[in-house]
Amino acid sequence: MNWLLLILGGLFEVGFTFCLGKAKLSHANTTYFWYTGFIISLFLSMYLLIKATAVLPLGTAYAVWTGIGAVGTVLMGIIFFQEPVDFWRLFFIFTLIVSIIGLKFVST
Repeated sequence: MNWLLLILGGLFEVGFTFCLGKAKLSHANTTYFWYTGFIISLFLSMYLLIKATAVLPLGTAYAVWTGIGAVGTVLMGIIFFQEPVDFWRLFFIFTLIVSIIGLKFVST
């Protein structure tokens, strides 16, 4: 259950970076909508991380949480914000995913 909380927290981390990117591109009142989404996602992400670290090792949980956020944010940038895609970028995203999975398997 704690791993699920941690994964959800990582996904909310992706959510707050997505909202931040959309707020940067928005105008007038829609900016407030995206900043509200940012604050809610930030709160939920941190709350879920705190709940997960009550049981999981802090170093592992934090590394997995930031890894999910990093991979998700790069993929969101590619999909929604037309950021560049090249072999090396995808290669290092893949190695980060493998590292996250590895940390999950070696954690007690």
